[in-house]
Amino acid sequence: MNLPGTTTQGFDDPAGTWNRRFSQPGYLFGTEPNGWLRDHSSVWQAGQRVLCVADGEGRNSVWLADRGLTVDAFDISEVAVHKAREFARITGAKVNFAVADIAQLHWPQSLYDGVAAIFIQFADPQLRARIFEGMVRCLKPGGILLLQGYTPRQLDYRTGGPPVASHMYTPQLLREAFAGLEVLELREYEADLAEGTGHNGHSALIGMVARKPA
Repeated sequence: MNLPGTTTQGFDDPAGTWNRRFSQPGYLFGTEPNGWLRDHSSVWQAGQRVLCVADGEGRNSVWLADRGLTVDAFDISEVAVHKAREFARITGAKVNFAVADIAQLHWPQSLYDGVAAIFIQFADPQLRARIFEGMVRCLKPGGILLLQGYTPRQLDYRTGGPPVASHMYTPQLLREAFAGLEVLELREYEADLAEGTGHNGHSALIGMVARKPA
């Protein structure tokens, strides 16, 4: 899996920023999988190949690999990927991890049965558009995207995510961005998260499940 990269928009030093955040003791977002991912992962079957986008310390990729999926995962933070590899070693999961910058990523064509994009809201609108296009590109026909993010109301709660309105998701934004996919579920809701110290407390959320036409 070739995942090259150098810089990410949104920070002067994105790799350094995330390395510092992930250098704290423990796991920034915990070790349990994201709830939206956990509750909808049955859309994929054992043996299928899934990409976990900006996967951090590996909580989602390791969980998926434990369920028999073939998982590739990347993050810009060397510190996070090192911790993810150690987490996978401890749990016995087999994940293909890579350090890569999403702003410079060469998205493969039609390689994956699934893409998991969980709280990747570090991206400004310009970079976000390129990421969304890349995720669609790398899905096989019939492949399924699982996505979770915060809605603008999260700016009031401040329990996770960047405090930047332009980085938030709305149903309209996602429907327009993924107009070429069949939306199987799109839900805006509120819930209490307990995902480490990074996502903790009452949160304004949106989740999507969408399939690339066969």
